[in-house]
Amino acid sequence: MMNVLLVDDEPWVIEGLRTMVNWRNFGFQICGEASSGSEAFSMIQELKPELVLTDINMPVINGLELIERSNQKLARPPKFVILSGYDNFDFALTAMQQRVTEYLLKPFDEEEILAVLIRLRTKIQEELKAEQSHSRMQFLFTNNLLIRLITGEDNESLKLQAAQALLLQKDSKLRCVVIEASGPSVALVGRVKKYFTQKPDRIFEDSAGRIGVILPDDEFPPCRVHELSLQLYRELEDPSNQPVIVTISGVLQGIGSIRELYLQALELNKCKRCQGKDGVYHYRDVRQGGKSQELAKEKFKELTEIVMAYQTNKIHASVEAALDSVLEGMLDLKEAMSHVADLEWSLCRRIGDMNGDPDALMRKLHDGHGTIDSFGNYSALKTYVLELCLEAADILARLEAKNENNTIFHVIQYVDREFRSKLQLQDLAKMFHMNTAYLGQLFKKETGKPFNDYLNEKRIEEAKRLLRRTQMKISEIALQVGYPNTDYFIIKFKCLTGVLPSAYKQKTEREPAD
Repeated sequence: MMNVLLVDDEPWVIEGLRTMVNWRNFGFQICGEASSGSEAFSMIQELKPELVLTDINMPVINGLELIERSNQKLARPPKFVILSGYDNFDFALTAMQQRVTEYLLKPFDEEEILAVLIRLRTKIQEELKAEQSHSRMQFLFTNNLLIRLITGEDNESLKLQAAQALLLQKDSKLRCVVIEASGPSVALVGRVKKYFTQKPDRIFEDSAGRIGVILPDDEFPPCRVHELSLQLYRELEDPSNQPVIVTISGVLQGIGSIRELYLQALELNKCKRCQGKDGVYHYRDVRQGGKSQELAKEKFKELTEIVMAYQTNKIHASVEAALDSVLEGMLDLKEAMSHVADLEWSLCRRIGDMNGDPDALMRKLHDGHGTIDSFGNYSALKTYVLELCLEAADILARLEAKNENNTIFHVIQYVDREFRSKLQLQDLAKMFHMNTAYLGQLFKKETGKPFNDYLNEKRIEEAKRLLRRTQMKISEIALQVGYPNTDYFIIKFKCLTGVLPSAYKQKTEREPAD
């Protein structure tokens, strides 16, 4: 339906026009009525009718002034039909010179109005069709230039052509907005044009049907871009359809930056789509580059350690933190899967080292969820990671319980044999595939002493033996029993025996030999 605005300061004329014709039968609908030229101009700006029927003699702004103002100030003025009496027919002729398409002399009848409407309907439809064809051709031309730029074609001739066609300076500061929504692309392009109005339109459609628009920063400052993006999002939002995602790049300078701007908005779009989130997002609000990778790597390392320590009460929170680090860093799903694959490998290796069956774990997970490269979003990946960690922690705990008696026996044997070497609990834990804290607990439970106390006592006993039976220097004995630092050895010796090594040696020399 085409919209019609009726304008006359005489109510009976408006009433007659409204009731005399079945407007809908001829493809029109009355969108408003005005009694003055000033009121009519405001309504034309707001309602954007295709056709206006207006009287000439009206207060403040007459019909001719209304037509002139509309033609001068509006990008797309409506068609006008003059309603004129015999006494001001000369005014009607003046109006015809102002590109008024038709006029009707009062009083008019239904047949006269219908004849005018039929002629105008055909004319408006033809002009709309021609305008749409021109607009389509312009879009195809602009689209071709921008697609060549965003896909990496880089030569000065293309940049110059794009700058001329898009009316941009080669060093213009630019921003890219990418819109993804369901529905025909033609309709989506129309809505984008509605909010991001430009002459010419700098709009393109990428290979996935997303609509992009290039915005000069001087015409569209950040606050305006955000406001228009929100308005567009709210108009497109439909809970029954796929999420509407509007992503906004940073600002870069020059026609040659259009590809990078598009990739910024596209990267953010893909990230939010994988998350299943809709809304308006800014590239500036997310962390980028190496810091994101390092943060994710750190969080997955923490998760691995928690699982290997069987700390099931911490696994849920750690999985959330690990996956959130991926999302906040705007890493794509492929990068997230790489971190998960490393986690799988670490856990499976630990299970295998403890004489478990890592293949059984992976078969169970893949039967229930599929392999990680089959996941299409972060939600599915998070569910998989959580089950992987809980299952692995349970398996490792059971293997530990099964092996711990034999293991702690071998650990004590190893300490008794190798106490002269540099020994640390964490190194033993790694050697015997145990958690450090848990090994410390088992060691104390079995020996009655903390690991370091046991080790120091073992070394000092050997030092006492060497002091009694050899003529080695104290520094040599310290090194022999595992203390590279002689001063530290002396402190430990006195702490455990109550005397200095030299005093102990003198005392034993006075005593009868064993």
